[in-house]
Order: sequence, then structure tokens, then C-alpha cells
Amino acid sequence: MTRMLKVLLAAVLALVLVPGAASAAPVRLALPKPTGGYAVGSSTLALTDSSRADPWVPSSGPRRLMVSLFYPALLPVGPSRPYLTVGEAKALLDGQKITGVDPEPVAGTATAAHEGALPVPKRFPLVVLSPGFTLSRSTLTGLAEDLASRGYVVAAIGHNYEAFGTAFPDGTMTTCVACDAHEIAKVPLVRAADTEFVLGALRTSWPLHWLVDRSRIAMAGHSIGGNAAARAMLTDHRIRAGINLDGSFFAPVPPSGIDRPFLLLGTRDGHNPAGDPSWPRDWPNFTGWKRWLTAAGTGHMSFTDLPVFGDQTGRPSPGVPMTGARSMEITRSLVGSFFDLTLKGVPAPVFDNPAAKFPELAVSNPNHVRTLR
Repeated sequence: MTRMLKVLLAAVLALVLVPGAASAAPVRLALPKPTGGYAVGSSTLALTDSSRADPWVPSSGPRRLMVSLFYPALLPVGPSRPYLTVGEAKALLDGQKITGVDPEPVAGTATAAHEGALPVPKRFPLVVLSPGFTLSRSTLTGLAEDLASRGYVVAAIGHNYEAFGTAFPDGTMTTCVACDAHEIAKVPLVRAADTEFVLGALRTSWPLHWLVDRSRIAMAGHSIGGNAAARAMLTDHRIRAGINLDGSFFAPVPPSGIDRPFLLLGTRDGHNPAGDPSWPRDWPNFTGWKRWLTAAGTGHMSFTDLPVFGDQTGRPSPGVPMTGARSMEITRSLVGSFFDLTLKGVPAPVFDNPAAKFPELAVSNPNHVRTLR
């Protein structure tokens, strides 16, 4: 499965980033504008968990993590948040063996977040995001910015040694050591420990920690990050709700189960009940409010920023009919509505009849859901 994820990402990046697009003019990559009513502020934390050695490279010392924070801001004032460092963009290209591509335009993707913008002076729910295997935390920026604009603080975790490139403020760049470890079921367990640490560290290490309403915390992840969301909920009951975006449960959800709300959202081809066997296997072990939705015309990367870039360069992902703009719209809407429902108590009728709003969506196992009031 690890190899399959690499192949999928390589196909998307090759189409999005290789030279020779239909237009000779350079294309400025940009994320869609957030849909909420707030401007978006941003900051970055470099954290060290002195309580444990890094599980992938123990000789490197304590576990280090990079975390991107997004929050509701008073005004869109301040420098735009960089999408990636040039070094991270180069590592991503090199990791996929894509040559002849300038990493600077990739790193310079336009974002909506403003570094250091003054925050709205009130507390908001916190959503933790965990990216797919080999992927930078930045590949969920479009979702993170949208959640912040809707009134959430968002912490996107960069899990060290699990991405092609992670840059640290001291100038070091780590690579994907876990890619060669052949311990895929270990990844969600490591990420659950990362999440538990980050939730505690935000209180002491982030100057804007007072923005977080610590009674309302949730988590979402793409691919193996979705598995990590479930594993984190098993060990940390501060997390009240979770989402898996097209991720297999390499680390199973045990029969003891998760009794808090959980959303499964995946591709129609890969995560229908006859697709990935880990979803029907673990589905009964989610005993709270739950939904299992699939989207026709999507691919594994449809729940990230990457297909948006395919739209903008005129090079969509092969075999994925849905545009990046549409998949971003659906992902943002469902993720935002789920957290509005579970953390804010705002009704979300989209989950009663998803196809009424998004005809691409279908409900799996509809007779095994509970109503959340």
C-alpha cells in the first residue's frame, strides 16, 4: 500500500508540475479563497517532545515536530504564509524523481493566511490535521484556511521523518526515513503520540494558546492521517470527533471502539463497502454518531490541495473526472459541516441527504447510523 500511495502521488505531481503545460506563460498556483466570514491568521511552531526519542531515528534525539497554526483574524494584514520552503518543494520533487522543475513556483503557491495577523479576541474550537504519508502538512492548507475562516483554530502537524522533506528553523531538513521502514501500521500509532504531545504543548509554547477552547477539540486526517485520527481518539479523550479522508485502517480500531462522532469520507471506487476491507471491518467499532460517505469521480488525492493545482495548469489527474475545485468544495463543506455539528451544535442537514447538495455523494451502511441532536 505504501508503494501505491507513492505511485498515486507521483502521477499527480507529474501532471501538475512538469514543464510543457498547455500555456507557455508561467502559471501562478493559488488555493481557492476560504468560504467563511473571518480573515485567516497564521503562525508556525517548532516543538520538541523531550519525553521520547524519535521513533524513526532514535539517534537523532527527542522527537521534533513542525506545526502550522491557522486562526480567525481581525483583518487580512501581514505577510502571506509561504506554502512550502524552497527546500521542501525540492525534496517533494526529488522524492518523486521529477526533474527539470523549478521548486520556487511550487513553494510560492498563493495562500490566504497572513503571518502574525491579529486574532479575533475570543476562544474557538481546535481542529488537528494530519497529512497523508510522504506528504507535507502544507498539502492540507486549503482545508485548514477554510476551517479557520469558519471560526476554528487549526493545528496541522508535520510528522517528522514521514514526509519527503520537513524544514526546521535551524536550517536542517529531514527526509522520509519511515518510507523505507516497512512498518506502515506503526505510523498511525506514532502520529497518535504526536497529537497527544501537541495538544499539551500548545498551551505552553504558542503565544496565542488562549484562542483555543480546550473543551472542543477534534481531528481529521488524509490517508494514513485519517487512521491516525481514529488512533488518537482511542488514547486521548480530549478529542471529541474525528474524520478519516480516504485512509485505510492499517492500525485497526479495536472492538472496544470509539464512542464519539466519526466521519468516513472516501473515493467511490476505493471505499465502497466492497473496496478497502478495513472500512467494513472497523465500521461496527464506531459506536457513536457516524457516517460513511463516498464521492464518485474522485481519486486518493482529491481531498488535498494537489488536484487544485492540476486545474490551474490544465493537467488534471488521470482517471479522476472531478475537478480539483469541486473536490475542494465538497471536502471543505463536509468537513466544516461535520465540525460545526459536533463541536458547535449547528445542524448539518447535508448528512441526512448528502446527494441533495452534492449529487456525487452516496451513503454506505445507512442503517447503522445514530442521530446527533
